[in-house]
Amino acid sequence: MGDVADEKAPSYEQAREELTEVVRRLETGGLTLEQSIELWERGEKLAAVCEEWLQGARVKLAAAMARRAEPAQGSDDAPF
Repeated sequence: MGDVADEKAPSYEQAREELTEVVRRLETGGLTLEQSIELWERGEKLAAVCEEWLQGARVKLAAAMARRAEPAQGSDDAPF
């Protein structure tokens, strides 16, 4: 099942939900050191996926805001 998840990056919501579960399992305890390390590493990957999604959203938002501002600037500068 992990291989399937590695082939295609999860959506932001999927990564966030799985990250929440990883944190819950780590906080619950009762894991071996190896299990804890594996979960921690998975959590790091999921956090990176979430950060990539959020960064992409910031870029899209900034581009949309720039496009929205362009016509107003262009009409003021037009000589005719």
